[in-house]
Amino acid sequence: MKKNQSGPVSILPPARKALSYARVSSKEQEKEGFSIPAQQKLLQAYADQNGIVVEREFVDVETAKHTGRQNFEEMVRYLKRHEAVRLVLVEKTDRLYRNLKDWVTLDELDIEIHLIKEGVVLSRESKSSEKFVHGIKVLMAKNYIDNLSEEARKGQQEKAEQGIWPTKAPRGYINTTGPNGKKIIVPDPKTAGAITHLFGWYASGTLSLKELALRAKSAGLTYRSTGKPLPTSGIHQILRNRLYTGEFNWKGHLYKGRHAPLITRELWERVQGVLDGRNAKKPKSGKPEFAFAGMISCGHCGCAMTGEIKKRRYIYYHCTGYKGKCPEPYVREEILGERFSDVLAKLDFGESTLGWMTTALRESHGDEQKEHEAAIARLKGEHERLQNRIHAMYLDKLDGRVDRAFFERMSSEWRSEQERCLREMGWHQSADQAYLEDGIQLLDLAQKASRLFAKQEPEQKRRLLKFVLSNSTWKNGELAATFRQPFDLIAQTASGPGGGGGKNGAGLSGHTVWLGNLDAKPDS
Repeated sequence: MKKNQSGPVSILPPARKALSYARVSSKEQEKEGFSIPAQQKLLQAYADQNGIVVEREFVDVETAKHTGRQNFEEMVRYLKRHEAVRLVLVEKTDRLYRNLKDWVTLDELDIEIHLIKEGVVLSRESKSSEKFVHGIKVLMAKNYIDNLSEEARKGQQEKAEQGIWPTKAPRGYINTTGPNGKKIIVPDPKTAGAITHLFGWYASGTLSLKELALRAKSAGLTYRSTGKPLPTSGIHQILRNRLYTGEFNWKGHLYKGRHAPLITRELWERVQGVLDGRNAKKPKSGKPEFAFAGMISCGHCGCAMTGEIKKRRYIYYHCTGYKGKCPEPYVREEILGERFSDVLAKLDFGESTLGWMTTALRESHGDEQKEHEAAIARLKGEHERLQNRIHAMYLDKLDGRVDRAFFERMSSEWRSEQERCLREMGWHQSADQAYLEDGIQLLDLAQKASRLFAKQEPEQKRRLLKFVLSNSTWKNGELAATFRQPFDLIAQTASGPGGGGGKNGAGLSGHTVWLGNLDAKPDS
């Protein structure tokens, strides 16, 4: 406190600066009460209560299934430019990110994230248990989006079974709306003729793909967006596409399409014969399977460690030496397997810790459950409104106000919408439980990783390691491995006081886990 002539003057600490972020992933969420204004109001009230000044607000109205959200990326750039702003306010986990790369991007910035509805503040100083539960929430949020994508794929499958091409029209066709209101494909008057000629030219067997690409350019077949000519790979893709015959393959099944064909099946088969004759390949000789191929780099020079068979039975790994002679000696595959098994054992946190982890997951399940319940209520209301429409129109038909054909057409469309509502309600009911089950399965995998590894074949071992680990290096007879998230948090939990994990139930406080950032999503 300072003094001047008029008396003492209080010096208040400066207000902390923050950014706020709000997001909705669909118009449906807007309807269900998760609107942008509602989120912003909550964040501003929290800031006022805690003496925080919101420097800027960032908003996205789009899915976070893929990174690249415009305002999320802008917020990241702002945080990088303004080191004085280290706080981010957000409603809850799945508003901020729904994929693993976004999680890592923010984690690298060393910021403090306030999840208002969850009552959680995350920072570098947060407990490992808090980080672990947060990691599980991120994975479950990603699973939620994946399930939505699965529902979209189911809709595409239904269209395919009806003989309708379910996605973007290939070159030679355009997407349009059919008489019944469904999206269909029809021949493109600008390019359909050129596609037909393309097959005819190549069926003669006198042209190479490169020569055919030149003819395609002359016929006006170019990229729609840029107008550039198609490369030979693009021409090859067209010639292999069965859709031009009136049939199409979808998810491994052949369907009879409703669209108009551009060529006959006989012409397509002749073209396949020409392609197969030109592209006949010699059978590949069988190569030995190396369990850790592409998994380890040399700790001396950074080159890859490659496998090699000695005396026709022993597998050794050694540095490729692309950067010059390397001092690292050869190592047997069995030794590497033992070291990897020791690393995976760090994920075994023991039964004593499973209880509180399960409890934390059940608590985090609450917000997801509310969203599912809101969606189910909306779908039930929509189903009921459609039923009321059908009933009212039936009465109009009896009274002669609408004819039979109109009633049957409209009631058929409304019943299809009702079926969609029932499917989505069923998905929300099953996804509600799947959120919790997937989290427990993740913990189960961590517990059993070391034992599974010991029993698996080389290809399965490689898949397990790619899922759990990212970077692994071998130097002076020692393996250093980096856990992917959230397995790094599980390892921290297992190695902490009371973790009780590791081989034979021994504690892991003596082990060092080399933590790092997630460069790619696990190959599940």
